[in-house]
Amino acid sequence: MKHALINARIFTGDEWLTDHALVMEAGRILDLCPTTKIPSDAAVFDAKGRCLLPGLIDIQVNGGGGVLFNDAPTVETLRIMGAAHRRFGTTGFLPTLISDDLEVMTRGIEAVTQAMAEGVPGVLGIHLEGPFLNPQRKGVHDADKFRRLDRKALELLSSLKTGKTLVTLAPELTTPEMIRSLVSAGVLVSAGHTAADYQETRLALNAGLSCFTHLFNAMTPMSSREPGVVGAALEDCNSWCGLIVDGYHVHPSTLKVAIAAKALGKMLLVTDAMPTVGAEHKEFVLKGETIRAVNGRCATADDTLAGSDLDMLSAVRNCVKDLDLPLDEAVRMASRYPAELLGMARELGTLAPGYRANVICIDDDLRLNQSWIDGKVLTV
Repeated sequence: MKHALINARIFTGDEWLTDHALVMEAGRILDLCPTTKIPSDAAVFDAKGRCLLPGLIDIQVNGGGGVLFNDAPTVETLRIMGAAHRRFGTTGFLPTLISDDLEVMTRGIEAVTQAMAEGVPGVLGIHLEGPFLNPQRKGVHDADKFRRLDRKALELLSSLKTGKTLVTLAPELTTPEMIRSLVSAGVLVSAGHTAADYQETRLALNAGLSCFTHLFNAMTPMSSREPGVVGAALEDCNSWCGLIVDGYHVHPSTLKVAIAAKALGKMLLVTDAMPTVGAEHKEFVLKGETIRAVNGRCATADDTLAGSDLDMLSAVRNCVKDLDLPLDEAVRMASRYPAELLGMARELGTLAPGYRANVICIDDDLRLNQSWIDGKVLTV
C-alpha cells in the first residue's frame, strides 16, 4: 500500500521542498511529488506543517533503554536499544561492543546476524570498539581485556556476512598490513583510544584507515611540533571523524575549529550512548562500577567520562545552538555523512526515489513527532 506524507517542509538532504508529498511503498520512497499529484490510492499522513528529514544514523551506540550491549549481546537487547533510540530520530545504528573477550564479541556478531535476518528495525551492522586499544588512552575501557590483533581475531572481525562492521583500534599497536587485511575483508577501520603519533597515523591512513572514533577524546592531541592523531585526522581529506556534541566531551569552540578545518562532508555525529538514553533510571553498572548520568553527563565516581547520555536529535540541536551550524548541515552530519562512511549512501541518508523509506518528522524545536523505518511507522 502507498503512503503519502503531506503538508510538510521536506529536507531531502540537498534542498527544502514545500507543497510536495513524500510517497512510500514497500519500504522504499516511491516519489517526491507536488501535492497535486498524490496517487489516489495512497493513505495520507498529515505532517501539519512540520519538517520531514532523512532518518538519523548513529555508528556508536553502546546501549539504550536501560540495557548495555556488552551485558547481554542478544537480539532482544538490540530490539530494546533500537526502540529507545528511535524515539530520538535514530533510524539506523551500529550496536557497539566496548572492549571485551572474543567470546562476547562472537556472541555480539551472532546477535547482529540474527537481528538483521529477523528484520529488527534499525540494525545496520556492528561496531567493535576494541579490544585492540592502547592502555595509555583507555578511557573507561577495561585494559585487562586489551589484546593484540592477530590472525584469529582478524577472522572474527571479518565474520559478519551481512551488514557493516566497524572496528576501532589503536593503529600503533598493529601493522599497516593487518589494516589492509581488514579493509580487504570489507571491515571499516577507525582509530581510537590511541597514543599514535602523526607518522603512525598517516601510515594507517595510507593502509585504509577511514575513520576516527570520537575525535579529540582518547587520542594524541595536535600541538605545534607534533600534529598527533588529531592533526592527521583534520588534515586528511578522505577519512571521516565522529564527534560527540554533548557539551562535555569537547568544547564547542574546539568543535567549531575542527569542523572548519576538516573537508566538507567528513564530520559526522555520534552519541557513544549508554543505557541511560531513553531510560528513566539514570545509572547503570559497567564492569562492576556504577556510572551515573547527571545533567546529561555520564561519568564514573572518579569523574572519568563513560560514554554519554546523548541522543542523535539532541546532537543535531546542539550543533545548531552551540556550534552555529545551519540545520541542513547538522542533519547531513547525522544522516548522509554516516551513510557515506558505511558505503550506504545510495540507500540511506537522503530522501529520494528508490531510497529506503527511513524518515523522521520533527517540530520547530527539533523534537520527534513520528518516524518510519523502511516505511513502517512509529508514533511517539
